[in-house]
Amino acid sequence: MKLDRKEILNVLETITIAGEGKNMVESGAITNVLTFGNEVVVDVTLASPALHIRKRAEDDIKKILTERFGEEVIVKVNTKVVQPEKPTQAPIKGNELPGISNIVAVASGKGGVGKSTVTANLAVTLAKMGFRVGVLDADIYGPSMPIMFDVEHEKPISIDVDGRSKMKPIEAYGVKLLSIGFFTSPSQAVIWRGPMASKALNQMIFDANWGELDFLLIDLPPGTGDIHLSILQALPITGAVVVSTPQAVALADAKKGVSMFLSDAIKVPVLGIIENMAYFTPAELPENKYYIFGQDGARNLAADLDVRFLGEVPLIQSIREAGDYGRPAALQTNSHVEYIYEEITKNVVEETVLRNENLPPTEAVKITTMAGCSAVKKTS
Repeated sequence: MKLDRKEILNVLETITIAGEGKNMVESGAITNVLTFGNEVVVDVTLASPALHIRKRAEDDIKKILTERFGEEVIVKVNTKVVQPEKPTQAPIKGNELPGISNIVAVASGKGGVGKSTVTANLAVTLAKMGFRVGVLDADIYGPSMPIMFDVEHEKPISIDVDGRSKMKPIEAYGVKLLSIGFFTSPSQAVIWRGPMASKALNQMIFDANWGELDFLLIDLPPGTGDIHLSILQALPITGAVVVSTPQAVALADAKKGVSMFLSDAIKVPVLGIIENMAYFTPAELPENKYYIFGQDGARNLAADLDVRFLGEVPLIQSIREAGDYGRPAALQTNSHVEYIYEEITKNVVEETVLRNENLPPTEAVKITTMAGCSAVKKTS
């Protein structure tokens, strides 16, 4: 018996692939049909690796060809599974926020390393340098900024901006502030699921009248979770600063934080790492340094991850007291703390200007000049 290839294809058009709806010939699953006397060889390519789909396809082909051409026909099916390539996940890009030149996220992998204290002192130092600064307290479950700026009893008011009602941020020490802490009592726990927390953040970002800002600092909660993704999806972050103590446990979590920002799905530049509580110096022994949490841990981590080490902040009682009293320690003029934060802030400014692709060269020079840095040539 002579087998006709065209007739075989016509028969195979009556078979559909499970889950696809199209017949085998139309879908391109039948890639080739060969005949040798009473032998038929059918090459099949499937997109699904499921064993039951593959087995069913082979059985259907053998059954229908045997029924059509008789039991003497020998049918061989060569099946190959080729899964379509997954599309490359595009980096998360935030929506533009008009009027804000640079958005810097301040993060930590672990809680209790002083991230909020560092954020507050960076903010007031930037303001002292002449920059227009805002701070978004994104730590929904543990807001700290109202206490650190001595405005915990303040409430943002609603103002009309171009026919729309907007929140007016609270201002203290030349810094504009918004925090969930302004909308809850100090003793009230925020018991929200991720979507509700994300919605509240979006309101503080887009339903606020931030005005013109040179820097918006975002105090992120510890870890890597819903809030971080919501912020990264909502805003075009210029770069991230990671805060850690020299302690091994904190460094392990800080490394995860850096990894999150540098992941293919996010791709937010890491401006550098700040080592907080680097050492302790007693007031009566100013030349002595006691490395309570370890020595140079964050500095070494920065070198390992090939990111900039932005500076170290010692464990000083006045920094803690200043935060508790609501007056960030960097406001103390002609103090050792003021000098420490000025140097760290200069480094943050330099890295921010280098990383901000949308910053005009003239603005880049202006910003670095205001910060007292050497002008950074903007790279494309």
